[in-house]
Amino acid sequence: MNAPAYVIRSLGASLGGRPILHGIDLELRASAWTSIVGPNGAGKSTLLRAIGGLLPRSGRVELLGRELHDWPRQERARALSWLGQNQVAAEDLTVHDVAMLGRLPHQGWLAPASPADQAAVERALRQTQAWDWRDRPLGALSGGERQRVLLARALAVEAQLLLMDEPLANLDPPHQADWLLLVRELVSAGRTVVSVLHEISIALHADDLVVMDRGRIAHHGACDEAATQRALEQVFDHRIAIHALAGQWVALPVTSVA
Repeated sequence: MNAPAYVIRSLGASLGGRPILHGIDLELRASAWTSIVGPNGAGKSTLLRAIGGLLPRSGRVELLGRELHDWPRQERARALSWLGQNQVAAEDLTVHDVAMLGRLPHQGWLAPASPADQAAVERALRQTQAWDWRDRPLGALSGGERQRVLLARALAVEAQLLLMDEPLANLDPPHQADWLLLVRELVSAGRTVVSVLHEISIALHADDLVVMDRGRIAHHGACDEAATQRALEQVFDHRIAIHALAGQWVALPVTSVA
């Protein structure tokens, strides 16, 4: 078995002086896809930002066997790629230039893009079906198109680990399916993906689920395990139920009948 991508011990974090995460202990598998799920306010995005080094925290976070604080900034930026909620970029930048921002960790100060940079950007834009818009300004795109360009920027890093917070925002169902296939390709190639998702039925395609509630881990296990599915139903107050349908697991709403 591969060493974990992340080893997290006694992790705590606060926002605006209010504790959000409470003593989290967690190990996340390498070369696997883990989805973090839970109700609103459970601390999902805060956990992702904390393990990405994007906010102050207490406790220990080891990335690929090394404490996160010990990674040199540029080396960490090459190993760990981030796609956050509501990310912004200059509206007048072209799609190609936005994706090229993902190559900054690989470039020297003011160095021009190398052939390797150009190839990585083209590959990322083709993976997200955004290559045909490469010369269009970001401001001319729809919300879903912008999201695909920002995903391309994250992919262009070619990092070992990808952290994605609500990556399906503004994507229609066909492009959500494309994202799912892309994640599976990345994992098959040995990469590690950690995502925060509200789309529970898509999250159930992951290898593992981290189920959160009130800033703590309610359960961590494989998606196809009964204990994981029961924990998921419980944190949503049994307002959803997990069923097998057409060879996959889906979350369906539970409605009470008067």
